[in-house]
Amino acid sequence: MNRESCLAADRNDPLAPFRDEFLLPDCVLYFDGNSLGPRPVGALERATTVVADEWGSGLIRSWNDADWFSLPSRLGDKMSHLIGGGDGETVVTDTTTLNIFKTLAAALGIAEKRDPARRVILSERDNFPTDLYITEGLIEFVDRGYELRLIDSPADLAGALGPEVAVVLLSHVNYRTGAMFDLAASTRDIHDAGALVIWDLAHSVGAVPVDLVGADADFAVGCTYKYLNGGPGAPAFLWVHARHHDDFRQPLSGWWGHARPFAMEPSYEPHAGIQRFLCGTQPVVSLSLVECGLDIALRADPVDVRRKSLELSDLFIALVEERCSRHPLTLITPRDPAARGSHVSFRHPEGYAVMQALIARGLIGDYREPEVLRFGITPLYLGHTDVWDAVEILRDVLDSEAWDSPAFRNRAAVT
Repeated sequence: MNRESCLAADRNDPLAPFRDEFLLPDCVLYFDGNSLGPRPVGALERATTVVADEWGSGLIRSWNDADWFSLPSRLGDKMSHLIGGGDGETVVTDTTTLNIFKTLAAALGIAEKRDPARRVILSERDNFPTDLYITEGLIEFVDRGYELRLIDSPADLAGALGPEVAVVLLSHVNYRTGAMFDLAASTRDIHDAGALVIWDLAHSVGAVPVDLVGADADFAVGCTYKYLNGGPGAPAFLWVHARHHDDFRQPLSGWWGHARPFAMEPSYEPHAGIQRFLCGTQPVVSLSLVECGLDIALRADPVDVRRKSLELSDLFIALVEERCSRHPLTLITPRDPAARGSHVSFRHPEGYAVMQALIARGLIGDYREPEVLRFGITPLYLGHTDVWDAVEILRDVLDSEAWDSPAFRNRAAVT
């Protein structure tokens, strides 16, 4: 492989036209779409329409005239098509953190009805921290004797399942390493052990094929601002299998989740379906922008997306190991394509300073403790030549020790 062959591969790439759907600055190689996706070209026009016309002219009438009211469920149905769900099973609302709280509380309620002796919530030690923090907070809040247990790797899951486990909360793709659970097989093991499962799809949806109904999952949550390019802080999503729709209640019983929200009744009666997971008035502007990225993702062939993701990540790993071999880089992402998502991570003893030096050179990835350089492989706007050029910048920064500067060691608030 050389740069000319990378150029040839990009010319034959069926996904190459999608690059024009995104606003990407000149002289920037953006390998951080797994953390914040770039702006879709159509997002500015959509924002202008919502702010200038629907809000500016329509005012409060736009809850009906522009159909603001249905945005969470309408976007939810589009999201369902990306995650293997059905219509009426998903809403786009709130944050991933809040949606974990809601689904975990609902799942524990179902599990307790089935077997009140089950008091263990199982997760992974290297799960995204908010998943663990919310679980700890819920355990303390309800004060009903629940316990959080942690496994150290996906290989430990089967052995940790037992008659005391009520709910399992796992990230499909690990935020740090990119390691990926077999969603169907893991769900089957969890159900065989008598537990329910909540999947966090934040680092999956938009880059990795997901089939929640096919896997027979129970609940799922995730965000829209990574591979789905919904914008910074864009609302998250929440999916519940249809079999649970008449059997759960979530604790944040706000008026938007009421069966008749505009009846203004003094007592709460939950909506019959997925809308009971809504809480309060929705953020219309940010919800509207989510649709721009969703529509792009829905036009892309998921088979092509996954194929290209693996091609680019294979190429990235091979080039780093070939051209940066004399440097203390340690691959922590699985080599097995079936066991990884769509980002590649290497450890380096000076990882933070190295990443800051790369960013100064126009290669934007990100850093995660401890010592992890993380590079997002986003197939809709990255190509083989981008990977070649990114590794060349990495090689030069390491060879020249450009990272060894006080300016690159100064920790910013966000890493």
